[in-house]
Amino acid sequence: MNLATSIERGLAAMGHVADEGQRQRMARHLELIAKWNRVHNLTAVRETDQMVPVHLLDSLSVAPHVGDAKSVLDVGSGPGFPGIPLAIARPDLQVTLLDASSKKCAFLEQARGELGLQNVTVACERVEQWRPERGFDLVVSRAFADLADFVSQAGHLVAPGGRMLAMKGVYPFEEIARVPATHRVAHVLELAVPTLEAKRHLVTLEAA
Repeated sequence: MNLATSIERGLAAMGHVADEGQRQRMARHLELIAKWNRVHNLTAVRETDQMVPVHLLDSLSVAPHVGDAKSVLDVGSGPGFPGIPLAIARPDLQVTLLDASSKKCAFLEQARGELGLQNVTVACERVEQWRPERGFDLVVSRAFADLADFVSQAGHLVAPGGRMLAMKGVYPFEEIARVPATHRVAHVLELAVPTLEAKRHLVTLEAA
């Protein structure tokens, strides 16, 4: 199965609607990662067909839970997950990709340019030290840190009334117990990602 077909079938299985241009951008993103992986270790997943469920579809599983947010910060974006798939799927969103690695930020800038993503900004900063002019409606992380560290390091980046979304594997009972008193867990949802057998959960955090 070629990459385009794999993406198309995966999106259909999720009930996610994307036009041909969006699907092409998603494929190009994965191809760029594979190309850069030959020199730079952006991800342990080397083959694009494996990246479809592990990275692309997993990232898009959060899309239905963005709500009415207008600005999204992807903390520890790495090669652009979940930020770039979200930006492609939701061109109405303003997505900022934050990573402390200059190598990964160079890739993100390259991807942003080649994919023509006008709604994406790259910030090469340490999350706990970054002080942008304004906060974000939604701050999301995927395999960035445990919940307590996510809150302590990125909590200041959330706009008043905003939310934090942490993408997790198995239900994070122990992490939830360690969430600082400044925040509360609003809810935990189990996510379904086609052809991905691993457990996936989405934890929503709000200021207490």
